[in-house]
Amino acid sequence: MKYKGKLLAGIAGLAVLATGAVAEDLTIVHGSVGRDQEVLRGQLDRFEEETGHSVTIVSMPESTSDQFGQYRLWLSAQSSDIDVYRMDVIWAPQMAQHFVDLTEPMADIIDQFVPAAVESQTVDGKLVALPLFLGAPALYYRSDLLEKHGEDVPETWQEMTDTAQKIMDAERAEGNSDMYGFVFQGAAYEGLTCNAQEWVNSFGGGRIVELDGSIGINNPKAAEALNLAASWVGGIAPEGVLNYKEEDARGVFQSGNAVFMRNWNYAYALAAGDDSPVKDTFAVTTLPDGGEGTSSAATLGGWNLGVSEYSEHKDAAIELVRYLTNYDNQKERAIVTSRPPTLMAVYEDADVAEQQEFIPLWKPVVDNALPRPSAATLRKYNEVSSTFWTAVHSTLSGDGSAEDNLARLEAELTRLRGPRW
Repeated sequence: MKYKGKLLAGIAGLAVLATGAVAEDLTIVHGSVGRDQEVLRGQLDRFEEETGHSVTIVSMPESTSDQFGQYRLWLSAQSSDIDVYRMDVIWAPQMAQHFVDLTEPMADIIDQFVPAAVESQTVDGKLVALPLFLGAPALYYRSDLLEKHGEDVPETWQEMTDTAQKIMDAERAEGNSDMYGFVFQGAAYEGLTCNAQEWVNSFGGGRIVELDGSIGINNPKAAEALNLAASWVGGIAPEGVLNYKEEDARGVFQSGNAVFMRNWNYAYALAAGDDSPVKDTFAVTTLPDGGEGTSSAATLGGWNLGVSEYSEHKDAAIELVRYLTNYDNQKERAIVTSRPPTLMAVYEDADVAEQQEFIPLWKPVVDNALPRPSAATLRKYNEVSSTFWTAVHSTLSGDGSAEDNLARLEAELTRLRGPRW
């Protein structure tokens, strides 16, 4: 266990670097999937060599909902144990009071970042966190299987459903009893909010909560989208998809046992890795739309780094945040993990384009991604999201129709809103 520098000071004094600065012990809390933590540790090792500071990673579970709950406990207790938090794009309005305003410390570099990413982390003029990487999901598909069975890349959710069913049935008839048509994030957590928001919006069903704070989610288009999704469970998707998070879905697809997958950008580098059974047999496209007159919707994702107000090493923590978001580290992250960068210049880097084609390909999707309603619902977002994913999960599980569950959702959101959000 690493103890804070202040505890060691009373015993032997703090280490002093050649520059005269004090070497400090920092702690970063970091939830991750794929190769995120591996890349982070390598970057931290270089930071330690260059600065003399040391950094401990506190790992978090995969579920962003579980992460949020633990963060809230630490911050409400004003714990000094964590110096830097890796934060989901939606958390800034709910946690702003607990983080250092980075506006001044980052003033000399902030104009190099994607403006929308900066805006997402700015609350009442306060820069709550510095954007680390962005995200917008893709429809991954087995290009070899579509070619084998004479199918085109689907453009609508219904086409995806029909194509998935046809290829799944044909592959099973040939002896692959483990083949499924489609996998996604169907567990009752924040990931389901992201998936279901895409289904609803792409069918023309609006947003969970509209930009002006109004509630219109209880509508026929939203019900149509959720009813189609419910038909996947136990059909083209396994029953177990009701418990799938990102890595569960990737595991099935990357093992070669799914025709289609909805997942985030990180999965591309892993599926294309030398040890991947589907290397060179898959491709990606934008998520489908709901049909004529609708358009694809991809939820805006991404993670950011904030410095705790309760840190006893704020200056060193700010130094760490700047380091992890610098050009070289964002470039490495883009190439190794296929995470879209937040520095605009990295998208133009020739090495990135050559080694990770997904990054420049996906920039327009990231630029037009659909935010979750954290700005409209402010500190109530977590309750709003939980209420939404519960209604969706009930529908997917066969516990009530989409129409009934949306009616209950509308009533619960109205109660949560009260006179105002």
